[in-house]
Amino acid sequence: MTRIGDSTILVSSEQVNAFRLSRHHLSTQPTSVPFTAIASDIGGAQAQVLSAAQLSIWTRWREGKAQDLDAAIWKAKTLVRAKCMRGTLFLLPSEDLSVFVRGCSRRAAYNLDWALDKVSSKQQFEKLLEVVRECLDKPRTRKQLSELLRSRGYKIKLKAGGGWGNQRPVPFVEVGGTSFSLGMILHALGAREVLCLGPSAGAESTFVRADRWLPNWVDVSQEKAEDELLARYLRSFGPATLADFTLWLGMYARDSKAIWSRNVEKLAHVEVDRVKMAILEQDLQELDSTKAAQPSIRLLPNFDSFLLGHKSHRNIVDEVNHKMIYRSAGWISPVLLINGRAAGVWSYAQNKSALEVRIMPFSKIQDRIVSQIKAEAAELGKFLESPSVKTTIA
Repeated sequence: MTRIGDSTILVSSEQVNAFRLSRHHLSTQPTSVPFTAIASDIGGAQAQVLSAAQLSIWTRWREGKAQDLDAAIWKAKTLVRAKCMRGTLFLLPSEDLSVFVRGCSRRAAYNLDWALDKVSSKQQFEKLLEVVRECLDKPRTRKQLSELLRSRGYKIKLKAGGGWGNQRPVPFVEVGGTSFSLGMILHALGAREVLCLGPSAGAESTFVRADRWLPNWVDVSQEKAEDELLARYLRSFGPATLADFTLWLGMYARDSKAIWSRNVEKLAHVEVDRVKMAILEQDLQELDSTKAAQPSIRLLPNFDSFLLGHKSHRNIVDEVNHKMIYRSAGWISPVLLINGRAAGVWSYAQNKSALEVRIMPFSKIQDRIVSQIKAEAAELGKFLESPSVKTTIA
């Protein structure tokens, strides 16, 4: 170990790259580790687009097919979708759901405090939250929830407010002299309850309390969840800075700093390319002894967790091609990852008889790499149960 001063360890960017790839199950051949463990190890699979979350697991796991993950979500319930980091949907192992959601509940608390400041009667709003909580004893759409509230005497109006610039009409509930969208009420309830998504009803999402949806539900306190979530973040994305952790959580800096400071004695300090970062003390020896990453070629889907752990993306892609991956409106492209670096983007289209995979590399690819890419595309075909796979490299 090379020390700088009394407490900082000097490590190379190559060591960091190899360490992170290993922790994300991307450094060797796809693992036989259970898919629930993979979802945990990568800090959850972002699931605004559920198929992308499933592909995040597939690229690290070759023991089954897409229908196996569907069964895990909707039948066995060993995987579950819920909002946590950055207020975004993630596919998570059910046994860890409380850690991920409670660990981010400060964000929901701001929604609750904002709503309480808007109403003339805090008691009335608290009563509304309790009624909504009771109604979420099984999966409900916003429409179903609004009908239940109407039956209990609440005034419901449809107003434009779909979010993200969407002006579609959505249900608003009148309470305490103010009206709130049901989406806002669900956000506020998230400060008290762990909510998750149930099966879709047509084009609509359903929401349900985790304690009524998941068998063997175990809850944890907010403080315990926050501490565990920081540890999980650093196990997956370390070494990292406080700013990285703040961005990944999607919290105010004052909140992430409070969590970080509470756990500072568990952290070791390292320097990477003149940037000071932190890692769990217990991981320092493994980081220091990590060798250069083994050659690996992976097809990462949209929003893959490996691409979303740090404020700077220079460890993944150069400045010239940055906008090919990190696009406007928060869109993250699918990435051809070669030894931890973005070598291109890709897409796929599937019909009943064939899967077509299209690769757009950033530069010329060697023939031996081309053959490995085609092998990866063939594995994707198996996962999606497509009888034929055609790979095009633009």
